[in-house]
Amino acid sequence: MLYHPKWSKAKKHLMSFVCESLHSRVDFQVINYRRAHDQLGRAVITVDKVEKLSMCTITAERKEYYREREIRSHVNNFNNEDVTSIREIQNQAHEQLKKEGIYGQYDFFSALEDYFRSPITVSLQSKDMLIKILCILDRRVGKRTLCKMKESILEEGLLVQEFYTLRCDAENISCYQAGE
Repeated sequence: MLYHPKWSKAKKHLMSFVCESLHSRVDFQVINYRRAHDQLGRAVITVDKVEKLSMCTITAERKEYYREREIRSHVNNFNNEDVTSIREIQNQAHEQLKKEGIYGQYDFFSALEDYFRSPITVSLQSKDMLIKILCILDRRVGKRTLCKMKESILEEGLLVQEFYTLRCDAENISCYQAGE
């Protein structure tokens, strides 16, 4: 599934939300592999031209396949005729990988659509790491909100904490110190 709105238009819209202090440092890229059977590839978030998060469809699908096998082995369910069970295992594997920060390009597009459709207050409550990162970079999230997030950010994954620290440093606020 290719992203329906043109990526250039979506990227422009996404960049309009990035706070001024990080606007020239953060970038989002989509790389499609023309010769891939589904023409999907990777989505990348860079900071200062260094990849911070690469969401490669091929890698994500391979890891999801192996995770499904682990789950099936753990629950001793190798019935390939029970569609409901198969879907539950697929969903469980996919959610586990997302919590570990392993995303496919399609996950990026899905998170982007949710982020664009939802008010920032709703997006801030999201359990999705990608949406949380987009919120931290968002100009609509002010210094007071960032400071209020100080405690809850410690419960997030390391990548979310890294983007939080980046934003706080860029805004010259000392809400969060690494190692606290």
